[in-house]
Amino acid sequence: MAQVEIIESASDSAIADWLAVQIADALNAGDGPVTITVPGGSTPFPIMEALLDHDLDWTRLVVWPGDDRVVPEDHPASNTGKLRDLFEPAGAEVVTLSEMEAVPHFTLAWLGMGADGHIASLFPNTDPQVDEPQQVVRLTPDPLPPEAPFDRISLTIPSLLASDQLVFVIRGEEKRAVLDQAIGGQSDLPVARLLGAARQKVTCFT
Repeated sequence: MAQVEIIESASDSAIADWLAVQIADALNAGDGPVTITVPGGSTPFPIMEALLDHDLDWTRLVVWPGDDRVVPEDHPASNTGKLRDLFEPAGAEVVTLSEMEAVPHFTLAWLGMGADGHIASLFPNTDPQVDEPQQVVRLTPDPLPPEAPFDRISLTIPSLLASDQLVFVIRGEEKRAVLDQAIGGQSDLPVARLLGAARQKVTCFT
């Protein structure tokens, strides 16, 4: 397991500033596109809005959703649709997740985590494996979250690990306790499996 740096009580703007530095460093390191994967849900979008205030060459950024609900992109539950609304006006490219899609190496994989230890849409009931041969999978959470009762499409653990660094934003004491257990190797939840196999830098904002 890689060492996890935990940054306590970080504001949305502070996290956005940190992300902007990582993206700027990657942009300055070469001339090609910079590819990141980002989470859905309510927590990330205010951070993304603050991130887009930074003066970066957004036309070179490619944004992959880490997961999405299997709904049309104009549906209110679609992560991809919300990402398009945010990033495309700035000039960035937003990718639609597909089981047929070849997943690239990410400069940065930004993740959230559920209180049940799920990451992306890799819920405990789906038994995600660190040696999963597929890069993108379609699955059904059980139980289905009542606020989003839809099948999911998700990057797999190997796809998330194909990144230069992993970044978590986790809010609340309940989730922090789950994270601490995962870091300590005291659980077999999806987040613990990811962290157990990680060899790159891992930063967690709380």
